[in-house]
Parts: sequence; C-alpha cells; structure tokens
Amino acid sequence: MALPFLPGNSFTSSMGKTKYHKSHHFDNCNDVSMLVGHEKPGIGGEPLLGQKLRPKNSVFPSGEGTNVPAWVAFDRQVLCFDAFFQEAVHEKREEQFRIRNCKIYFYLEDDSIQVIEPRIKNGGVPQGTLIRRHRVPKPPPHDDVFYTVEDFNIGVELNLYSKVFKITGSDEFTQNFLRKLGVRINGPSDIPTDPYVQHRKAMDESMQPLRPYEKHDTLKQFLDHDRHVLRFYCYWDDSDNMFGDPREMILHYFLADDTIEIRECIPPNSGRDAVPVFVRRGKLPKDVDSLKQPGTVTDRTVLNVFGPTGHGGRYILDSLKTGAVHTEFYKDTDLSIGSVLNVWGRKFLLTDCDQFTQEYYKTKYGIEEFSPISYKQTPSRGVRKTFPPFNGFGSEEDSLCSCMGLMPKPPKRDFIKFMEKDRHGLDSNVLRFLGRMNTSKPIDMDRRFIISYFLSDDSVLVFEPPVRNSESAPQTEGGIIGGKFLERGRVKKPGQEPYSTEISSYYTAQDLFVGASVEFNKFKFILIDADEYAFRYMEEHPAEFPIANVKAICQKVSSQIGQNKEDIRAFFARNDSSGNGIVSYEQFSGLLRQIDSSLTEHEIMTVARYYSEQRPEDAMDHLKLVAIIQEQLRKRNFEGFGTLVQSFLHADKEKSGFLDVETIRTVFHAHHVPLPDDLLRAGIASAPANESGLILYEEFVKQINWRDFPVPPMQFQPVSEEADWAGTAAKNAVNAVNYQAMLSDVFGSS
Repeated sequence: MALPFLPGNSFTSSMGKTKYHKSHHFDNCNDVSMLVGHEKPGIGGEPLLGQKLRPKNSVFPSGEGTNVPAWVAFDRQVLCFDAFFQEAVHEKREEQFRIRNCKIYFYLEDDSIQVIEPRIKNGGVPQGTLIRRHRVPKPPPHDDVFYTVEDFNIGVELNLYSKVFKITGSDEFTQNFLRKLGVRINGPSDIPTDPYVQHRKAMDESMQPLRPYEKHDTLKQFLDHDRHVLRFYCYWDDSDNMFGDPREMILHYFLADDTIEIRECIPPNSGRDAVPVFVRRGKLPKDVDSLKQPGTVTDRTVLNVFGPTGHGGRYILDSLKTGAVHTEFYKDTDLSIGSVLNVWGRKFLLTDCDQFTQEYYKTKYGIEEFSPISYKQTPSRGVRKTFPPFNGFGSEEDSLCSCMGLMPKPPKRDFIKFMEKDRHGLDSNVLRFLGRMNTSKPIDMDRRFIISYFLSDDSVLVFEPPVRNSESAPQTEGGIIGGKFLERGRVKKPGQEPYSTEISSYYTAQDLFVGASVEFNKFKFILIDADEYAFRYMEEHPAEFPIANVKAICQKVSSQIGQNKEDIRAFFARNDSSGNGIVSYEQFSGLLRQIDSSLTEHEIMTVARYYSEQRPEDAMDHLKLVAIIQEQLRKRNFEGFGTLVQSFLHADKEKSGFLDVETIRTVFHAHHVPLPDDLLRAGIASAPANESGLILYEEFVKQINWRDFPVPPMQFQPVSEEADWAGTAAKNAVNAVNYQAMLSDVFGSS
C-alpha cells in the first residue's frame, strides 16, 4: 500500500537514498525481549554506528563469464594442504610428544573442511578421518565466524577444535588457485621428525642380522603371473607294459610358482577310472633318484653348532652351501613341442599347445614354429556290428531297439517332423492320389482307390469309394463293397527279404506321383490323378519333389530339343489351329511325349498347370458362384454375418475397408464358416477388390449373406469329404496351355 502524498509522508530525491527499509532487531525469545539482530544492518541496508559486517562465506573476485553461484562454479574443486600437529604423550619414557602428519581438504563449493590422517602400519593410534567434512568455526571469541579461503596459506597455524595444525605445503592446483586470488604464498616448511619414530627405526635396524640369510623372493613372480598357465598336450606310450595302451595327457605349467600338473584325457568306455589328476601339482624333477633321508634336502646348510644343546646353543650357517643337495626341476625353457619329459620314470612326448602358450613363447623367447606332432595311429577298421534278423513280432525298429542294450527302449519318433507336418489350420499335409489296380482282371480294372500319404509320419491309407448299386449286388455279379482297403501305416517297398538283418525301406512322398506304379502288400496300383492340394504342395516344394520342379522339367526338355528350335516351333504351330499360341491339354501332352518319351504324366501336368491359359468361357459365372455359396450357407444354417464384419473391422487396423486374401481366409476359418476351401477361394477371387488386390470385405459379406441379400438358388453338389473325392480330372481342369510361353522359357534356359 502506497503512502499518501502529504507533507511528512514523502521523500525528496536530493537526499541520495532509494532504500528505506528497516531490519528487525528486537524480538521475544522465551518470553524475554532481547536484541536478535546483531549482524543485521540499519535503515536502507547501511551498517549501524560501530557495526562491522563480516562475510559468512568466502568472497571470490568476479571474473568474466556467467554469474553462477559458488556451489556450481567450484563443484568438485578442493584445496589440499599438508599439515601436522603435535600431540602430547604422558607417562611414557620413550616419548614425550608425537608428530602426526595429516591432510587438510578445503571444499570451495561450501567452505567445508575435512582432516584426514594417512594410515601408518603399526601406528598404534586410531587413524583415518580426524575431522569429518563440515564448516569449522574459529576459536573463541570469534566462534561465530567460520574459516574461509582467506585463512589458508603455507606456514599458517589453524586452531581446529583446540588442535593446532600447521600447514607445511600444498599441491600445485592449490597454489595456482591462491595466486589467482591475489594471495602471496609462503615457501614450504619442513615437518619436524618424530623422536619415537626414530627410536622404532633404530630398534628395527638393530634387530637385522649382520649376515642376512638368503632370500627367496617369489612375490613378484606370483603377482606378475598369477593365473597364467601354459597348456601342453602330451602322449605317453605305455603299450610295452602288460595291459598297457597309449594314453593322452594334458600338462599344465603354472608360471606363478613353476609347478606342473598333469591330467589324463579319459575317452568314454575306456574301462579306466575317471581320476581327476594323474600327477598332482608340484615341482617336477628332471632326474629321479632314490628317496632322500629326512634333513638331506634343506634350504640352509649348517656349518657348525657349538654351545649347550637346547637353550643357549648357537650355530653358524654355511653361505657356500657345502655338501648341499641340488635338484633340478623343469622350467618353462625345458618345455617345447617335440621334447620328451621324464615324469617319474615315464616318457611323455609334448605334441601340441594352446594359443596362450604360443603367444607366451613367441613374446618371451621369439619362437615362431609350433607345428603339432602327429602321434595317433591310423584307426583300424572296426568289426561291423551285426544284428539278428527280424523275427516278425512287432515292428523292425522296436525289435532293433531291444538289441541295443539290456534295458529295451521304445524307438524314438521324429517329433519335430510330426509337429511341422501335422494338420495345421487349412493345411492338412496329406497328399491324396487316385489309383487303379494294375491287373488284367475285368472285375478289378474299373475299381478306383483313394491313396492318402500322411507327411507327418510317412504312413499310407488306401480307401475305396463306394459305387452306387454295388453293395447289394453279389460278388459273382461284379459288385464291390467300398470302404477301407488298407489300414493306415507305413508300407514296405517290394523286393526285400522279409526277415533280414537290415532295416527295410518304406515308401516316401517322393515315390508317389501321377503315373507312378506302386505295390502295397502284393497289390499293384497305378496312380492316375491327384487332388489340388497335392499338386500345389509338390509345386511349392520343388527341392523335395523334383518331379514337380518346373525349371528342372524345362531343362530336361531343352536337353532333348538341342539345336532344333525352329523345328519344334513349327511342330507346335502345326497343331495350333487358331494361331494364338494356345493348344488344348491333350494336344500339349501328346506333343511333349513326342519330344521326350521319358516324361511322366505328373511332369506333363505340372508344366501344363504352370503355363495354363484361363479362357473367358471356362470361368464360372459370378452370379452362379454367389448362388452356390449362399446355398451352402443356407443348408448349414449359418447366420453369423454380423460377427464376420466385426472381426474384419478388428483386423483392419487402418480402417480402410480392404483386407488381403489370407486375412479373410483366416477369419472365415476362425468362425467355422461351413464352406469348402476351394469354394471359398473361388468366392474371394471373384469378390470386388482394388488395384493392389485387397478385398472389399463388407461387399463380399453382403454377397454371401443369404438372409438379407438372397439370390435365386442353383443346384450344386459340393465335394467336401475325403471319401467322396474321386479325382480332380486335371486333364479337364487345364483346358488350354500357352505353349509359346513355355518355348520361350525352354529356349532361354538352353
């Protein structure tokens, strides 16, 4: 609140003052009125009469740069001073006082002080931190003021809690900092000697013998080479002894103390005990002599003993070690590839070493050659293990496992293959073929069989579809009852001994293809067709099925054509009546057989499927396809179209209204929509899509919604069960083949 502009309430500018605030000097403390503002200034911040304001912290001259506080500018900057103080010792004859050296640290960021006394071995007094870090006040009567940087200099005595410390020196950083503050630094002073330290030093020197013993200093070697181990591979030929054989060893040389350890490499089923160490760690002598008597091998040799026995007796040591027994031990200089070591009477040949050992010898001794020595003999051909022939009980693998050990174990199945090739979603991993009997009997020539090959366990199942009006007919009139012809299982190939010592070979997926002749339990079949999944699976895995590899087939045809390219073009052109480069499947098959008679029916089908040409009249009418799909859903009473749209919206992260074909098939499969996979693929292919091939899923759901958008019904009989499949008629499925595209690839590959 401003003062009113009245006489006595305004200030004149001629007085030269702009601040008129008054400090709070008096207050009540414990109900007693007293003066509390000893250090507070008067009106306007000016000091009172006779008042001297003392700075609370160190004052540093302002320099160039930013104006930052001291705790930021001097962070982690410490002044270090060397000092000592004299401590009185009472009631002790050897010393009356003691000189204790210490370090004084002054922290510039907050003017705190820390005093530390370096620890001395066998000092006898507590050492370490004498004064912990904090601001130290000055002695009375100035105990209200703390030490600042202006109080420190070489040669100055500081009274810290009644102990007088005299500064004798400082480090280089401290001297440079004080010079920048304008402080004239005094010269360093000497620290007085401690009489008790001199007394102890004289006592230690008097205790040293005039003729010191021989010293064995192994500490340096230990510190330099601790955990440094040289590794050599050894060979000991013990075949000359009874029941002896060649044995492999590993020699460890410890550089820390020149000791050697030998471990044996025991192979599996060697019949030896797995002892951890062959020769325990210790110094290995070069020459093995008889066992010495106790006291023969000593570090020192006694020259003479005189005086009474026991207490008071004296002896003289022989510095020349006359009569001492010297034993030579193996050193690192004695170890090299090819050298023979005498290990307590056994000859060990060093054959090789590790990388660390090679680097050690290369660095210290300049050795560059580390060629290993071949010592292993050529392994003799072992006697082939024979097994008894199969007895006919159980499977061959199970009978073979009973011969492997005393405890029979069941044969192991290929679990990884089973998990990869088992039915997964829409992929059944079952190859189905249509076959007929290879026989001349009229009653069996017209019979058809569905041969299913399961990729998960290489098993085969043969099923005969029932033929209408054949079950009620008697056997003599040609009626055949349909059903399971061969139980699912692995089928052996023909021409093998039934009770052999070798494992029989079974039919694999590569043995089954269109045109192949197989024999299942004395019944011969010819494969005449396959389903769409089998064709597509074999074409997607050309490395496993060379019979379905289009590139390999084209190269095979190209090798038969040779240089007759123009003749082959003219040959195909004569059979092309329309002249548009397209022929029918029957013509294409006949022409390929004339070029290469070794081509199988499956290879011709694969090439025809790859170069097939879709004609407009072959495509199914879109309205008819929608009617067939709606009829299927109506018969199965499927009405979950709203749920389908919600799942599509959830899968459409960008909310664009379009999804790819695989996502739509996955959603249909998740909702168990009762549609065959081929019919679903055809419906998705005819659904509205954009330029990228993405399907407009809402329109597609509207097309198949028989409840809200019905279309006129049409008659259609789907094939969904395995037993109902009777061949895909690939010859009729591929109506036209573009032979010009095939010839361009064939001639290009040649």
